Amino acid sequence: MVRLTAAKVLGIIGSEANIAVPALTESLRDSDALVRYAAAEALGRIGPEAKTAAPALAESLKDSDGLVRWAAARALGRIGPDAKTAIPALSALLKHHDAEMRDAAAEALANIQKEKK
Repeated sequence: MVRLTAAKVLGIIGSEANIAVPALTESLRDSDALVRYAAAEALGRIGPEAKTAAPALAESLKDSDGLVRWAAARALGRIGPDAKTAIPALSALLKHHDAEMRDAAAEALANIQKEKK
């Protein structure tokens, strides 16, 4: 419960919680799917400052839990162009049977391919 609450609070803090990116990245491998989901959501809310988590988030696109996969896709999109290494994995999700997963992947791809300003 503590790990879940910590991840949720870090997500609420947003980009100012960027110091927690390594711990949140580690939490993507937690045994509890809710913790993995909250970690992915928090990393997404941190945004571009969480770019070092992009490889782990790309791995989370293969998670056994659908909400974790969805949150990872959204997080990668919020990281933006620095998550370009996830493009192949996100592209594969465009054929997913779940429409919400396809939408999350498409939105993430659009955000990743935007030019940096």
